[in-house]
Amino acid sequence: MAGSQSSSPSNRPFVSGSLGMVSPKSKATASSKVVPIQPPARPPKLTKANAAMHPFVISEEIFCSSKLQKSAFYADENILIFNMEIRDALRLLATHKMLVNCIVTSPPFYGQRDYQVEGQIGLENNPKEFIQNLVASLDLCEPILADNGSMWVNLGDTYWSGKGEHKSGETKQSARRFGLRPQDKKGDGKLCVPKQLLLIPHRFAIAMQDEGWIVRNDNVWVKPNPIPDQVRDRCSMSHEYMFHFVKERWYYFDKNLVGRPTESGSVLPPLDTWEIAPVRGGSNGNGDTHRARFSEELVKIPISTTTPNRGVVLDPFAGSGTSLAFARKHGYRCVGIDIKREFCEQMVSRVREAQDPEVED
Repeated sequence: MAGSQSSSPSNRPFVSGSLGMVSPKSKATASSKVVPIQPPARPPKLTKANAAMHPFVISEEIFCSSKLQKSAFYADENILIFNMEIRDALRLLATHKMLVNCIVTSPPFYGQRDYQVEGQIGLENNPKEFIQNLVASLDLCEPILADNGSMWVNLGDTYWSGKGEHKSGETKQSARRFGLRPQDKKGDGKLCVPKQLLLIPHRFAIAMQDEGWIVRNDNVWVKPNPIPDQVRDRCSMSHEYMFHFVKERWYYFDKNLVGRPTESGSVLPPLDTWEIAPVRGGSNGNGDTHRARFSEELVKIPISTTTPNRGVVLDPFAGSGTSLAFARKHGYRCVGIDIKREFCEQMVSRVREAQDPEVED
């Protein structure tokens, strides 16, 4: 038809990726700006490492189970405290499907304290027996620790003495020298010989590895003001260990709350050497008579890095309740176990105070 353009397909400019046609006036523009349509973006692949950063947190229903609460020395919607032998308590928790995200504890050190309660750990005749009992107890944590959870164990070492019962009247020794300690005996002539540092912390860690646990760190707690050692032929002891164990290669660890900020704005993980002043034994003015208390600063890194929001912290040797008090102050739920009733009573008072501090006028 005169005065009109052909409508044949060969004369129709085409834009790649489009089903429509363009007018001749836009032919030059269309041919010079070909914009391919991008395919829909695929969601990022959920790696095992990323999945570990989204941990499962136990439901309120299971945590507040009536059967658990009836067995507890004290219970509310955020706290469970059991006055039981550790193995019995851990089996009870496993039976009722408890799942915790972080375990942090300081078990009795070998030959250092007599808590005067039947079934206590720490007074075995031989350090190897102590390690066996401790590993057997803590290995029962495995079924109640989340697959991407962490367990932190504070442990110090012991020297074998072999000198017999201590007869000095020194006040500083009154808490530790409670008669004939295991390490005061004659020994076996092999590991247990006079002046031998028993290397219990790392023997324990290796035994845990043999049970399938993964050791991530042997963090060193350095005490800037340790109790002086009255010795002449070795250096004074000023450190303990905080071992970090996990079950799987991928686990929850958030360094941001306690990490080391850099000038670029990134955050480096905390160092594996922690300088923290120890808490001295004896009463703290609130009826707390536990002689082996530790500072809340010591549990800050373990709990802050490996406990998710509303997660559950377990201390199977809860003692004075330091771990539980820190957990409640920061919004986590907590479970404590101790074989000594007096400590459980003190623990309840301390944790409730941390959970509901008095409001000043």
